[in-house]
Amino acid sequence: MSISVENITKSFQARRKGEDRLVVLKDISFSVNDGEFVSLLGPSGCGKTTTLTIIAGFQKADEGRIMVKGREVTKPGPDRAFMFQNYALFPWLKVGENIEYPMIKKKLNKTEREKRLMELLSIAQMEEYKDYYIHEISGGMKQRVALLRALACDPEVLLMDEPLGAIDFQMRHMLQQQLESILMQKNCTSLMVTHDVDESVYLSDRVVIMSRDHGRILEEVKIDLPRPRDRESEKYHSYVEHITNILKTALNGDVVTQEDKDIMEFIRKKEEEGKADIA
Repeated sequence: MSISVENITKSFQARRKGEDRLVVLKDISFSVNDGEFVSLLGPSGCGKTTTLTIIAGFQKADEGRIMVKGREVTKPGPDRAFMFQNYALFPWLKVGENIEYPMIKKKLNKTEREKRLMELLSIAQMEEYKDYYIHEISGGMKQRVALLRALACDPEVLLMDEPLGAIDFQMRHMLQQQLESILMQKNCTSLMVTHDVDESVYLSDRVVIMSRDHGRILEEVKIDLPRPRDRESEKYHSYVEHITNILKTALNGDVVTQEDKDIMEFIRKKEEEGKADIA
């Protein structure tokens, strides 16, 4: 087992003095198997990103523990790569230099760095863009560079926070195919946060559906479809419909008040604070 989330509870200091702490996650447990691609899916404010940042070691849980490959997580580490929605690339470095950066930090020798760099560029079909600056490539290419940089040091698990959230619809479908292809070649254990039902069905072996009720897990849906996925197949559509219905049922009659919106924004800011120092 690659990732084990065991009875995690997480709260934040309330916005105003004297108020109770805001509980975002309460007694949450799930696991990710070796080589598996799992998505955390749910509405805004359900604690998806908080869960991901605790696994990454950027934040600490109040209770419970995270185990990665049998080791308890107490801080960030090279065994867990994190991929951001906003690329987090260095504009003053070229494409190859961005990908090579974590290898330099890990003090790999030049021969090994160059070998890994060319292997990664080949997987993503980006060899000819090695010496381009970041501003000279498209948004889709930037996302691929961010993925290759995350994979550069062969992490045991890849954590992704809505990695395709900033991409337009047409490009998103193409990048989902490329992401799937690259991760299948690397056989990397992956955990992705998304709010997109179709994306979760297309990429995942399993979808963990969370609710706004302190992140309570509503259901874990195993996606039993061959790869590459056929979006037009009846079974594909049945998975999309099933997961959509779970979310609709959970939110049925749930009127989102201004206070709810304030709380969701508060959680979002806390999650961003937890990631601010590691971009």
